[in-house]
Amino acid sequence: MILVQPQLGENIGMVARAMLNCALLDLRLVAPRDGWPNPLAYKTASGADVVLENARVFDTTAEAIADLGHVFATTARARDMSKDVLTPRGAAKEMRDLRAQDVQCGVLFGREAVGLHNDDIALADSILMVPLNPGFTSLNLAQAVLLMGYEWFQVAADQPDEIFEVRLDTRRATKEELVAMFEHLETELTDCGFLGVAAKKPGMIRNLRNLFQRARMTEQEVRTMRGVISGLVKKRKS
Repeated sequence: MILVQPQLGENIGMVARAMLNCALLDLRLVAPRDGWPNPLAYKTASGADVVLENARVFDTTAEAIADLGHVFATTARARDMSKDVLTPRGAAKEMRDLRAQDVQCGVLFGREAVGLHNDDIALADSILMVPLNPGFTSLNLAQAVLLMGYEWFQVAADQPDEIFEVRLDTRRATKEELVAMFEHLETELTDCGFLGVAAKKPGMIRNLRNLFQRARMTEQEVRTMRGVISGLVKKRKS
């Protein structure tokens, strides 16, 4: 579970408690507002100290998900992005299938007050939304984590440990590899003038990143794409 800029230590502690209820141990914190470690977290963790003691802190969302192959972003409201939208149950089943293929997954949770920013969601492969009363969908951070963790735990308990899949001679690209490709492409598009309008540039970059995220690229495809970019640049400059 990845908490992006969590505000209160008490909330982080309650998240740790919810995670350990579901046998989840990998907690990642992106720029926690009050720093880390935070003694207030232990007061509400109710003994889930192992989760807090092994929590890792990152400066950015991109760094926190760099080693992951598939990321789900939680949100309570519709976003103007073309991504698969899953319920926690659907996401848990997909995670289980991906795990059988050695693809590491993560779930992004946003700030208590405003949730995830669009730039965070643009780095994700899928959107995760909880079907609740349309008139009141408000959840606190720990509740959201527990809902996702519970569905994961149930799927993991109900399905066999081994799933036979056809393996490719490559693997899913990590977020670190994808972000490096994004930055490579965006640099060259800026240099050639395609991203020359400053007011439109952030939105165009998000659209491009979402396009490639939907492709669920392999490591080999990322290397091929970077070769294509370099080849086009070489041709243009020759």
